[in-house]
Amino acid sequence: MPAFITFGRILFAVIFIASGASKFLDLPATADMIGSRIVPTFPAAIAPYSTQLETLAGMEMKQILAILAATIELLGGVLIALNLGTRFFALLMVVFVIVATFYFHDFWNLTGADAKNQINHALKNLSLIGGLFIIAGIGRGPRQQNGYAEL
Repeated sequence: MPAFITFGRILFAVIFIASGASKFLDLPATADMIGSRIVPTFPAAIAPYSTQLETLAGMEMKQILAILAATIELLGGVLIALNLGTRFFALLMVVFVIVATFYFHDFWNLTGADAKNQINHALKNLSLIGGLFIIAGIGRGPRQQNGYAEL
């Protein structure tokens, strides 16, 4: 049974690894997409901090967020696949997927075929969140006690 969990965890992580890698491979497009969806919704209260961060990093907030998103997906996927920090990264990915769903699959603002397409993406993300909660619940896997795996 532990082999199935390991194999499933590795296969599950592939979607995050591939998505994170594709974001890194086309950072300008990722930054533009993030810049059109997330950056305009920043509350005025954090504007001074985002300006300071932009100055410190020497790049626009949309680029910083693109690098952050790609890093979270790629690193989280790889570490979940390798079973390192599994609970932490699974829960981090839950937050990431919730935020991505809210900003990029906003079916409630659409109609017709676009709404149906985004509902499908949102439902897929809901399934990913469920899988991430399972991974967080299992953690590194069954505990060894007296030489036997205990589920």
